[in-house]
Amino acid sequence: MVTIINYKQRQKEDGSTFYVLEVQGGIEMVMSQATGQFYATSKKASITSTFDELTCQALIGTQMQGSISKQECEPYEYTVKDTGEVIILHHRFVYSPKEPGKENTVKQQVSSSFASDIESFSRNGKHLLTEA
Repeated sequence: MVTIINYKQRQKEDGSTFYVLEVQGGIEMVMSQATGQFYATSKKASITSTFDELTCQALIGTQMQGSISKQECEPYEYTVKDTGEVIILHHRFVYSPKEPGKENTVKQQVSSSFASDIESFSRNGKHLLTEA
């Protein structure tokens, strides 16, 4: 599950604007490489939307099916907010509607006792009649 935690306005190359939803995954425990101690964190990602600002505001707090996963990408510069340090990253976090470890397949169950009764169908409001 992911939770919509915020939204941001973005601008296209043509100057028009749109909104992205910021989603956050569940809590994860990660061991610090520097101290060897565990700390709690969660992955975040942005999802492009067609919603207006009021809709985006109303969606904050909504939980949806899915997960956030790490995806390799072209290297880019990222500035660490706390320290101002500029680092090069080779990944980004992306939203996936699939839950990890679960197959998202639709199972259809058809009862063996299912039978169609032609008299229950209609054509243009007139019942079809069958002759015995």
